[in-house]
Amino acid sequence: MRAAVISERGAPPVVGEFREPEPCEGAVLIDVDTAGLGGWDVLGAYRLGVEYPCVIRGEGVGRNPEGRRVYFGERSVLPFGAWAEKTLVPAEEVWTVPDHVDDKTAISMGIAATGAIVPLEKANIQPGENVLVLGATGTLGQIALQLARYLGAGKVVAAARSEDALNRLKATGVADDVVCLRGNAAEDVAALKEASNGGFDVVLDLVCGQPMLNALKATRWGARIMTIGTGAGRKIELDMGDLLFRNLSTIGTGQRPPADRRAIWERLLGIAQERKMIVDYVDYPFEQAAEAWAAQISGPHAKVTARIRS
Repeated sequence: MRAAVISERGAPPVVGEFREPEPCEGAVLIDVDTAGLGGWDVLGAYRLGVEYPCVIRGEGVGRNPEGRRVYFGERSVLPFGAWAEKTLVPAEEVWTVPDHVDDKTAISMGIAATGAIVPLEKANIQPGENVLVLGATGTLGQIALQLARYLGAGKVVAAARSEDALNRLKATGVADDVVCLRGNAAEDVAALKEASNGGFDVVLDLVCGQPMLNALKATRWGARIMTIGTGAGRKIELDMGDLLFRNLSTIGTGQRPPADRRAIWERLLGIAQERKMIVDYVDYPFEQAAEAWAAQISGPHAKVTARIRS
């Protein structure tokens, strides 16, 4: 079968022939229609314990042996994955896609949307509160801005480094205001404070590092800061005076039983339809898996997808 294969640690994927998975007890053989790509797929491809060669794992939508459309997360049985004509997935990770839901929505409401709604619900947003999303231009951030409003936020603000991507969020109404982070701490703090409407009540932090410390200074007493990513740095020098009367939590969003994640995903499909949620996508031909991989590494400000079968 055709597959996007990683041959060794650090190597980009190359589309070529790869052995087909064989049916086995407790797993479902899936003919893949559409594959997604995210930051975790890049990180996970090179982690310890991965054996090479292997297929890009990824999320996807395909058909089970009975012909039913199904979604599956990035938990394909190694060495298989979504970026191939066929994959093998543990049965509890294979979920039926409703007929009215398109492939891309089914994928974006999986890992990314779950990563947004879990911490936002833990933050217990109150009606009218001000919410900031740090690192807001990616898929998770785009969804988080819309979910924050769905959960009752009065003002939602997007902060990130890409001015063009931020302007798109504001133009489409996904964000009420935007802050372009320039890398100067004093200037970024001032810009965040100006956009905060008197102080943020909730910060969904997708990046950690200095941006999180800057955002902390733009919060009011009683604010909740939910950190779920570390793209801007894992280590911070925190002045405890800035944290007084505020709550800082680190949230792992994917460590839940499959049944719990499925229930969250099914609920998110309903929210996406009800709210007509907007997500930017960038589509690649399957044969351009290497280009898709490079785009994901550089930060595409969109969900990367590929059509595996036409």
